[in-house]
Amino acid sequence: MTHSRCADGDTTDRYEWDSLTHPWVRDLAWLLHAPDLVATAYAGRPTLAELGLENSACRQAWLRELDMAPERLEPYLGECPRRLGLYHERLWHALLDLAPATRLLATNLVLHAHGRTLGELDLLYVDAQERPVHLELAIKYYLGLRDGPGDARDPARWIGTGCADSLARKLHHTLRHQLPLAHHPASLAALKANGIDPTSLEQRIAMPGVLFWPWPHSLPAPRPSRRTALQGVWLPWRDWPALHGALPDDSLGVTLHKPHWLAPPRDERYRPLPVLEAELREHFVVAPTPRQCHLTTPDGTQWRVFVVPDDWPRSLPLPPTTQRRRSHAENWGIGQA
Repeated sequence: MTHSRCADGDTTDRYEWDSLTHPWVRDLAWLLHAPDLVATAYAGRPTLAELGLENSACRQAWLRELDMAPERLEPYLGECPRRLGLYHERLWHALLDLAPATRLLATNLVLHAHGRTLGELDLLYVDAQERPVHLELAIKYYLGLRDGPGDARDPARWIGTGCADSLARKLHHTLRHQLPLAHHPASLAALKANGIDPTSLEQRIAMPGVLFWPWPHSLPAPRPSRRTALQGVWLPWRDWPALHGALPDDSLGVTLHKPHWLAPPRDERYRPLPVLEAELREHFVVAPTPRQCHLTTPDGTQWRVFVVPDDWPRSLPLPPTTQRRRSHAENWGIGQA
């Protein structure tokens, strides 16, 4: 397999979760290294140095201690949510509360004004210098479309598997609503009530995830994605035999189930591709919904692959605009008879 957009960045520092056994701790280890999908005018995710985990030996010791005593994570993840976004948030709560150089202040701070709910601030913490930080969180898995709205790099062409979200919509909501919300008068009062000086508040975005390219086609990266963003491929079920045939002999694979879409599974969970193929075939008969898989080749290369129903996408999300226009499905003929 030679497609340039397939290699999964999960191989970076992979050893840090290979020796870990508990899924929560493995996902925390993945989160420590997962790059943000996008670059904006706001600072990105906290760095290892800012978390106090820059030293590799100290970081591995910290992870091993959690792996031997995962009950320390139960206050954050005790009733492990199946929703990926909520699980991702809880992992950040644990990370920022337990890391050596940060301290969690508040989570999901709901803001009200004039009898209505304005929204909420995802997370507030302080760094090693006791500076307050407002961090907005998201974990996203977007599939790129060869045809769609705008030019070839338009983020509206990168959509979620449920066809209700796009990179364009997520960026618009985060940059135009979530982050400015911290400057609303209701927010200022809530910050002061939590002992935070609003004038010293730093704002950041943590948005890890994976961008999936349509196999075997080329497609420009969306604006404003980072070059370091993790990458995978997606394909309709009818093209699975071609992908299977392009992989080296003795390649292995496993399906991923929410919420554990973060760290790759342990080695013993991988199965020969014919076994994986049989599982996928049964899935698309019973529940024709997109299914994410993780593949590994004999040389150790890691791949993330989304296999989708042959009629996917059945619709496209509306563009991020205040003006209601025709749906992308109408504009691009998707779902038309």
